[in-house]
Amino acid sequence: MNNCVRLHRSVLDRLLAEARREPQFECCGLLAGRNGVISELLPAENALHSATAYEITPLELFALFRRMRGGKLEHLGIYHSHPHTDNAPSPRDIAEACYPETPYVIVSPRAGLEKPVRAFGISNGQVRELTLEVL
Repeated sequence: MNNCVRLHRSVLDRLLAEARREPQFECCGLLAGRNGVISELLPAENALHSATAYEITPLELFALFRRMRGGKLEHLGIYHSHPHTDNAPSPRDIAEACYPETPYVIVSPRAGLEKPVRAFGISNGQVRELTLEVL
């Protein structure tokens, strides 16, 4: 996995808008694009309707991957929000990380943070923060 996550400014803006739309729940979804640049945000329903956890149902996940394939898009990330806690991977996020080559983007809806959107590589219980490059 590259140490840098490249994304369009419009995606960054949409991530923040998604996290702030229903700040009482974690938002979640997939990130896609071409040539390693995230240009699409694919929101999903948080099946848990929780402020501290998220889950995308298998049926919705399948539909999102089908949509990416149909648009000839690469799967470039997974995002969710942390409405009330630091936007770093929680123990649950680390334990449930199933895509070691895919960045996990965590968004905070809280105002005034230096980095309201952060990206991480999570593999075998190890976490490393990735650099965001906004285009």
